[in-house]
Amino acid sequence: MIRSVFGASVQGASHIRSGRECQDSLKKLVKDSGPVILAVADGHGSASCPYSKTGSFEAVHVFCKILGEYLETYAAQQELLFTFLKREGDTKIAQEIDAEWKRRILRLHTKCKREIPLDEKQNRDIEAVYQLYGSTLLGLVITEEFLFAFQLGDGDIVKVSESGVYSVIEADKILGTETHSLSRAESWKKAITLIRKREEKEQHAVMYMLSTDGLSNSYKNDEEFKKTCMDYYILLKEHGVKAVSKQLKTWLQETSEMGSGDDITALFAYEMAQAR
Repeated sequence: MIRSVFGASVQGASHIRSGRECQDSLKKLVKDSGPVILAVADGHGSASCPYSKTGSFEAVHVFCKILGEYLETYAAQQELLFTFLKREGDTKIAQEIDAEWKRRILRLHTKCKREIPLDEKQNRDIEAVYQLYGSTLLGLVITEEFLFAFQLGDGDIVKVSESGVYSVIEADKILGTETHSLSRAESWKKAITLIRKREEKEQHAVMYMLSTDGLSNSYKNDEEFKKTCMDYYILLKEHGVKAVSKQLKTWLQETSEMGSGDDITALFAYEMAQAR
């Protein structure tokens, strides 16, 4: 199997008009032993979250760091890692991500000498600090043996193959603009995880895509969004990774302009069966 990983973030059309920076972040980590870690995060960008770009940046780095360390620890014991993630993915792993993100945010806030808000009793309100950096988080680990997916907040993780398009995780859909966030107390309780074995000997090309909600919200319904996912898959098959990655930013910018107006990030892992 030949695997290529690429992606892009674009500033939303409405953000360009208002002069607001892109709040999305992405990170990919390709391990020497073969596994790939993908992470995408969407900073909330509201007036109450002025530092959410930093929040999303730290979110993707935390996910890659923690899952990367587990991959190294269990490098020769993939079956044990599968069992561990199946049992502890939505508890221990989610708690570690929550705690590490908050530790980093508090350290950065202090280092930048930013004021810590006071609560009603005039005590330092540490929880209020986290709110300033609010972000969602999507993560995916791909190994030869299994997939591990993580989602906290909105966005999409999909798999596309010859058999169609499906969501790797069916996330909670929250009405309106509200979303689950790393900034909330005990945010790990809202994390959704999935782990499953890889299909044996996949003979056709497979595409995994993580995207912030600016992409799916640019389409009138889920079917239109899935059609676009399939279009990306067909383009990769027909024109290759280099051509698609070269045009990706332009396409995402056009999607934002014609759709949601929001920042859009899309991160792909594309696998092709090696010729025999």
